[in-house]
Amino acid sequence: MTTDGQGGTARRTPSNAPGVPNRLDRRKARTRAALVAAAQRFLAEQGRVDVSIQEITDAADVGFGSFYNHFTSKDELFDAAVALTLDEHGALLDSFVGDLEDPAEVFAASVRLTGRLRRTHPQMARILVRTGLSYLTSEGGLAPQAMRDLQTAADSGRLDIDDPHTAVAMVGGALLGVLHLLETRPDLDAERVTDQLAARLLCMFGMPRAEAQEIATRPLPAPPKTGP
Repeated sequence: MTTDGQGGTARRTPSNAPGVPNRLDRRKARTRAALVAAAQRFLAEQGRVDVSIQEITDAADVGFGSFYNHFTSKDELFDAAVALTLDEHGALLDSFVGDLEDPAEVFAASVRLTGRLRRTHPQMARILVRTGLSYLTSEGGLAPQAMRDLQTAADSGRLDIDDPHTAVAMVGGALLGVLHLLETRPDLDAERVTDQLAARLLCMFGMPRAEAQEIATRPLPAPPKTGP
């Protein structure tokens, strides 16, 4: 029992109350997270999915038998690792561009931020490169964000887009190419290359070159504050 701060007594929520994770649930969640994180490391560091379950559980520091409590196969685990990465990428982009009002700038900023992932989030960048073309039709990450932002830019008249699906394929293919280039050529200036890509994409969608260049070189927004 605890006081409620007003002289009364507040009841402690029982750990077995509906909707309240108990100790077993928390342990299961930690084990699953450790397995997914290990799979992400294998994808990012080695580009490998041809590893044994023993290697995965060793990397996750969990018991071998724990694997099948969470996943039916390695394919299911690696699919979960990629899906989580794409979700994290999408959330990252939204956290930066949420306060921007110009849909063309939102689109350009998302492109520029993605191109900078090798420096800011190297594991995420490597997984995106290794995910390949399936990334372009994923339900998470840049693809749905780009679809939304391009459609908004088209509806507002900021960009000339006939088919958002085709536009997303163009954008995603170019971004994957640039991410691969930056991975293999670490000597390149990622910011310059990515800003140039954003400007060229804006031009491809009908924006005058001078305006595209100005938008693609604006200071990028800062992420929201998460603490006091």
